[in-house]
Amino acid sequence: MKNAIIILSDPRAGSDEATSRLLNALAFADECQRNADELEIVFAGTGTRWPQELAKPTHPAHTRYSALREHVRGASRSCAVRNDAVPGLEAVGVPLIADNLVPGSQGVASLRRYVADGWHVTTF
Repeated sequence: MKNAIIILSDPRAGSDEATSRLLNALAFADECQRNADELEIVFAGTGTRWPQELAKPTHPAHTRYSALREHVRGASRSCAVRNDAVPGLEAVGVPLIADNLVPGSQGVASLRRYVADGWHVTTF
């Protein structure tokens, strides 16, 4: 099975919902990894702020994220620029993705490519 997990929730929201969405995304990713699925994790929208938070050893999801880090494909470039997340992404080594060249943008992560290639796409 091929699973693409797109994380959109905003860590700056400081809400239980945002953190719960992230934790559910990581739980699903963990299940996919344990079942040897093809797996890619993409951060988009305000979710591009998560990797810098998750890199902190004190974050409650740090250990789980670290175990899944090899599956992180990257973060949507234009989303990261718009949400001031580029320095944080660079600091933790998460690449920017711009394979969907939307006019007037610096490019965003293509979700269509997953669908076209038969992946299951789940957003959190």
